[in-house]
Amino acid sequence: MAESLEIAQPRCEYRDNPLGIDVAQPRLSWQLVSERRGARQAAYRIAAAASASALADDAGLLWDSGKVESDQSVQVPYAGPALASGQRVFWQVRVWDDAGNEAASAPAWWEMGLLERGEWQGQWIGGLELGGPFTTSPAPFVRAEFTLDRPVAQARLYATALGVYEAHINGEKVGDDVLTPGWTDYAKRVQYQVYDVTGMLKQGENAIGAILGDGWYAGYVGWRARQRYGDTPKFLANLVVTYDDGSSDVFATGDSWKTAYGPIISSDIQMGEHYDARREMPGWDTAGFDDGKWRTVSLFPDPGIAFSAMVGPTVRHTVKLKPGTSSHDASLFNNPRWVFDMGQNMVGWLRLKISAPAGTTITLRHAEVLNPDGTIYTTNLRRAQQTDHYTAKGEGEEIWEPRFTFHGFRYVELSGFAGTPTDETLTGIVLHSDMPQTMRFESSDPLINQLQHNIEWGQRGNFVDVPTDCPQRDERLGWTGDAQVFIRTAAYNFDVSGFFTKWTRDLEDSQTAKGEFPMVSPNPGVADVDGGPAWADAGVICPWTIYQCYGDKQILIDRYASMRRYVDFLNQTSRDGERNYVGYDGWQGFGDWLALDGSTDRFGITPKGLIGTAFFSYSSRLLSRIATILGHHEDAARYARYADTARDAFQRVYVTPGGLVAGGTQACYVLALYFGLLPEAARPAAIETLVRDIKMRGNHLSTGFVATPYISRVLSDNGKTDVAYTLLKQTTWPSWLYSVTQGATTIWERWDGWTHDRGFQDPGMNSFNHYAYGAIGAWMYAVVAGIDVDDEQPGYKHIIMRPQPGGDFSHVAAELKGPYGTIRSAWKQNNGFEWDITVPANSSALVAVPAAEGAAVREGDGPADQAEGVRFLRHENGAAVYEVGAGSYHFTVEAGA
Repeated sequence: MAESLEIAQPRCEYRDNPLGIDVAQPRLSWQLVSERRGARQAAYRIAAAASASALADDAGLLWDSGKVESDQSVQVPYAGPALASGQRVFWQVRVWDDAGNEAASAPAWWEMGLLERGEWQGQWIGGLELGGPFTTSPAPFVRAEFTLDRPVAQARLYATALGVYEAHINGEKVGDDVLTPGWTDYAKRVQYQVYDVTGMLKQGENAIGAILGDGWYAGYVGWRARQRYGDTPKFLANLVVTYDDGSSDVFATGDSWKTAYGPIISSDIQMGEHYDARREMPGWDTAGFDDGKWRTVSLFPDPGIAFSAMVGPTVRHTVKLKPGTSSHDASLFNNPRWVFDMGQNMVGWLRLKISAPAGTTITLRHAEVLNPDGTIYTTNLRRAQQTDHYTAKGEGEEIWEPRFTFHGFRYVELSGFAGTPTDETLTGIVLHSDMPQTMRFESSDPLINQLQHNIEWGQRGNFVDVPTDCPQRDERLGWTGDAQVFIRTAAYNFDVSGFFTKWTRDLEDSQTAKGEFPMVSPNPGVADVDGGPAWADAGVICPWTIYQCYGDKQILIDRYASMRRYVDFLNQTSRDGERNYVGYDGWQGFGDWLALDGSTDRFGITPKGLIGTAFFSYSSRLLSRIATILGHHEDAARYARYADTARDAFQRVYVTPGGLVAGGTQACYVLALYFGLLPEAARPAAIETLVRDIKMRGNHLSTGFVATPYISRVLSDNGKTDVAYTLLKQTTWPSWLYSVTQGATTIWERWDGWTHDRGFQDPGMNSFNHYAYGAIGAWMYAVVAGIDVDDEQPGYKHIIMRPQPGGDFSHVAAELKGPYGTIRSAWKQNNGFEWDITVPANSSALVAVPAAEGAAVREGDGPADQAEGVRFLRHENGAAVYEVGAGSYHFTVEAGA
């Protein structure tokens, strides 16, 4: 009797039914769902058609793959005829498993965007006023009306902006996205969005419009003046309408559009928004509105940059939060102030609900933490104001939220409010790129659970279209080093495949002609130089990590040329393999940023040349592996030589014959060990030196952004898992849990962002939502929970499941939604060790059960090596190692074994 088989999640380019893509050969993926152990795909057949009916009839297909004998179910490229702009393709996959069971997916589709630049018929339009380097201008509203004289079969809005926009049709906002089109290097590229607006149109008179904001294009970016790219926001749109008779019209932006200024007096991502409801223009986005006083829009020349369809997810409202507590202070010139605690350091804005006389202005000031006297602490915001103002129109209940700003905050100060706020006055609206959450982690230790929560919320707050360093002060830049150290953890927490596909393209767009990757991307002119070790190396490490986590070979293909340019630049600017050698006149880098073993410390400092040479070897080694994967064997050999040369230079310059590493810091030993730069004979002494330093510091780490992500893995990979757990569980600073014990709900930028004896750290750089140190999450998920990738079979096609229990945990459970399905690892130890795992269909796993050699390991009711789907391989490093196929398993080891 055939066993059940289902096909789930048919996806195209990482998305469900994507609308408006520009990939010539979109990649298709699906998941097998089966309870049978060892279930794997034996063959598939993909059918693609121009209509749902043709697909259902299996006739007149665009493409029929035929029955393909293959277990590939992730990123299978479409191989049919070339597709046209706006073309929708319906597809379905049928699968046969190894037991002869057969199943088909639900029909799915994708739709192409505008593939040729000439298809954009509109002109860039905007308002009439310009802000200045330090002065904002009101947000322009633009509108037009048009007539549809026949029934509409289909309509698509293709829209973009230099700045940010919110489109409207017939009185309604188009779509659920905010801060579109996102941030790119506007000198080279802008993204566009596509919306199905068929149901928003009507036969007869219609209206279309948009509200424009300065955004990253014309507003404040970083710590410098405004207008880093341009002096005013600009809008471009094509509304393509197809009628029932098959004919079509395009209604595009141009000189027939009008503009006016309304209630948004000012709006800036860093500074906030001022909205005067008395200036609202009811019906401005509906047909028949009297725009007689509106003026003709300004027209702008085509900037000649690339247009790209959305790759990553758009920013959306994802969570709503209600404030938990509030305090009241009526002492400020008879203007009462209330301070509300949202209970979570969040990123987004507040929805305000009030009833107030016309002209009443409510002020909302946002902050992450409080001063000792209970007022909000804003000194660390530097120039960013993070302040919103709402002026009431006095017409009963009024509900308002900003459009073109976002704030990083836990606390909000409300002033200008007449009366007493209620539970309904404020609602927190959380914003971030709409990435599906993929990791669940829970343990017996509440502090570790809170740490995991803080890591997740640090990612939410800083993944707002680009991976920013912080979401609150006058910075909010895509620092390459921060992204590089955190990307592995990020890929556990959320599906960041599209997010980093987009950002690594941004990084390539920011690359200089010499091959340098900058320290931030997109780069609004912060520094047009090499970002330095660990920062610029993001250009290699990030694409490699996405390949590891999602099996995405295309990202390696797409970024290969830029990676080659970068590593060649490193080779050209190094001396005999040493990067940042003494006398090098280029940028030496940031060192082990914010490390605690500085130059005045008796433990010494980490030489920047050591960091540079280590990363030169590492990036070269990765690029050699990438070249091998892509079949560029001459390149592979060349970059392997670079890696070896840099390794030899590292040993020659920074390692003594006795195995001591120059600088003597934890970072020096961590990098030397993690990147495999020491002679094999020197590794035991190096690990002992590292452990000795940790213990001399009272079981504390001293590392900064560069080395902290690796320290726990170095310890656990070298027989010192107990020391790694001691660091993880440390509650006094510097440690991961110190901020947790102080009530933090996100990761701090500094180990000592606030301490009892010194108060706040340097306000010039003291973010309380800064995800870099959250990189410990990758170790927690891979080593504590026991779910890791296999580089040789990436994307969790083959899973490494090797938990290393310790740290007084009685139980740990984790679930990861991977490309093939949900991976589960849940262990507990009390009287023995019990471990439940789930391996998704069409994948397999290496399973290392913690057990002494000779211990009786059972799976289910019998010996593990006799269980169905389980094959014993060997015993190593205190674990019995098995190979298992898909399915759910229950392993046990008796106490004392």
